[in-house]
Amino acid sequence: MSNSNSSKLTLIPVMIAFFTMGFVDLVGAVSNNMQEDFGLSDSAANFFPSLVFFWFLIFSVPTGMLMNKIGRKKTVLLSIIVTTLAVFLPLFDSFMPTKESQLWLMYISFSLLGIGNAIMQTSINPLVTMLVKGHLASTLTFGQFVKAIASFIAPLIAAWGATTAAPILGLSWRILFLLFFIIGMVATLWLGMTRIEEEPIEGKASGFVDCFKMLGSPIILLSFIGIMCHVGIDVGTNAVAPKILFERIGGAGDSLSQFEYATSLYFAFRTLGCFTGSILMRKLNIRTFFTIIVLMMALSMVGFVFGTEKWELWAAIALVGY
Repeated sequence: MSNSNSSKLTLIPVMIAFFTMGFVDLVGAVSNNMQEDFGLSDSAANFFPSLVFFWFLIFSVPTGMLMNKIGRKKTVLLSIIVTTLAVFLPLFDSFMPTKESQLWLMYISFSLLGIGNAIMQTSINPLVTMLVKGHLASTLTFGQFVKAIASFIAPLIAAWGATTAAPILGLSWRILFLLFFIIGMVATLWLGMTRIEEEPIEGKASGFVDCFKMLGSPIILLSFIGIMCHVGIDVGTNAVAPKILFERIGGAGDSLSQFEYATSLYFAFRTLGCFTGSILMRKLNIRTFFTIIVLMMALSMVGFVFGTEKWELWAAIALVGY
């Protein structure tokens, strides 16, 4: 491996790390399959996505402090290891003696998934910023595209495992965890063996008090609320879109796993929005652009509430994703 931080080869394991960041988006597809397997209520099944993203609140600031001490690469590597462990644990739930113990194993797995992703989200952009001296925005956008691939294929693999591939290794939809575990191991080993010379981090990481003081600025407070809404809509659509289609257009012999494609449709349009949005922002006034986006999302919510035809629900999913 070249010692040059600008080497394109150095970015390959970092892009694979971006792919592992997308593991977190399996929570929607998996929670729906778990609801059927464990006989969970809607509120109990929807608790799992909430559990994943709860850890962002706890670990985001401490990760910044940790990164100052051990460096960017080691922090990203730690996030991949935790994420890989998270997708490894569910492979052993069949060895658990009771349904309750299997459920607790999934609680631990989803918690680790959230912790690993929180560490990753905090540390991977600073690592890319250090590696790429030019074309930073396009590199980060490509990283998000790689992440979106994992988000897009996760529900498809889960649906395939729950139906066509159910007999394979007896894993059913859990085959998703096996495939992601293998990719996580590759990412860990590749990044671990890649030599990256890091520049020293200057200054001191902000603590909890410093972060909360920033909310005194109206624009930061409004942005914070906006991010909360964005994440809520993202996680909610990820988890609930298949259920809405199942309730509105599903037949007597249908199962929830047959509608997992709704999540993939959402992520496909979200990825498309990422690319075209960066172009449109250069051509439109930012307030006009933001107003159009909000109206699109509002129209999507109307479609979710009142839509009863397949095309209406597909349009709602596409609009909110885009």
